[in-house]
Amino acid sequence: MKRRKFATLLLGTALSLSAGLAFAQDKVVKIGSLSDQSGLYADLGGPGSTLAAQMAVEDSGLTAKGWKIDIIAGDHQNKPDIGVNIARHWFDVDKVDVIVDVPNSGVALAVSNLVKEKNGILLDSGAGTSDLTNAQCTPNTIHWTYDTYTLAHGTGTALTKSGGNTWFFLTADYAFGAALERDTTAAVQAAGGKVLGGVKAPLSTADFSSFLLQAQACKAKIIGLANAGADTTNSIKQAAEFGITTSGQKLAALLLFITDVHSLGLKTAQGLNFTETFYWDLNDGTRAFAKRFQERAKNHSMPTMVHAGVYSSLLHYFKALDALGGNPHDGAKVVAKMKEMPTDDPLFGKGSIEPNGRTLHPAYLFEVKSPAESKGPWDYYKLVSTISADDAFTPLAKSTCPLLKK
Repeated sequence: MKRRKFATLLLGTALSLSAGLAFAQDKVVKIGSLSDQSGLYADLGGPGSTLAAQMAVEDSGLTAKGWKIDIIAGDHQNKPDIGVNIARHWFDVDKVDVIVDVPNSGVALAVSNLVKEKNGILLDSGAGTSDLTNAQCTPNTIHWTYDTYTLAHGTGTALTKSGGNTWFFLTADYAFGAALERDTTAAVQAAGGKVLGGVKAPLSTADFSSFLLQAQACKAKIIGLANAGADTTNSIKQAAEFGITTSGQKLAALLLFITDVHSLGLKTAQGLNFTETFYWDLNDGTRAFAKRFQERAKNHSMPTMVHAGVYSSLLHYFKALDALGGNPHDGAKVVAKMKEMPTDDPLFGKGSIEPNGRTLHPAYLFEVKSPAESKGPWDYYKLVSTISADDAFTPLAKSTCPLLKK
């Protein structure tokens, strides 16, 4: 009997050591870049996000240590059901470990729930809704680049305090638009302003004339554009055609990307105020990354903050895997490790990840330069003010994330 027990003990120890060794030697990672590859958000995310992911792999140094890292891409077409189906196939068939990018808040929220079910990882840099780290937070999702709280308390607060104390919202009719209008309304009211009205426009609207006429008739000092991508650029172009800004009203592009400004041209976009967490010309680190990105991008564009977020979040993910000594293929475990470690990279600088999955780093209030102020291609922004990491995102004490109650 004693021999049998001893043999059983040896077998259990051997299996335990074998499992530990297998984990330590598991250096295989698969990344899914899930984005809008061909629609209104393709320029701000899309193929550029896949390129940013590839650059992160190259710069991580893991392949030189024997890691095998693959990237696949998918097009969610801004439809939650398509996004979830792609993600489910990735987890079940392709054995994807981590999903990145995911612009469109409706898609992101749906995919985040699936990622929790599959115990994968979502590093979201594209979606805006602050609900990802509030009411709908999960232990498997990290929200990296920006959110609607950031945009609202950057642009909304600044414009209200500078005299734009009456607002009318032109809002994209889905989860992102609703969250951005909600968070900006709170910021405007906290700064002493009033919201006089608003209208919701379907995603991918081509004609904003009826919505803009309502905004013009309202006489609000600020028309808040709670939309993104091509919807933003189309509404700005058509507002210029209606002479709205020359008549005294001011447009607030609550979410604006450098690709939007490039599409609009400085003559149309000049004077717009907006909030971002990354700009290619901020410092030596951002300029070096942007130059490498532009050289490899098919459209030779500068990176957006979404692209920067994909790169930055994956670098931190790789550091966590390296610290763990291998890939446990346990999303919650890896995310927990990422939260333990301070963030630090050339694009966003030093920061941290909150228990609710919110990454903290500074944000910036910018203004679009006039054609005369620009010194060359892609020289589009001038810095108005820097928003500290503590002020740029929802205070932890105000977060409604269920994880904080444990």
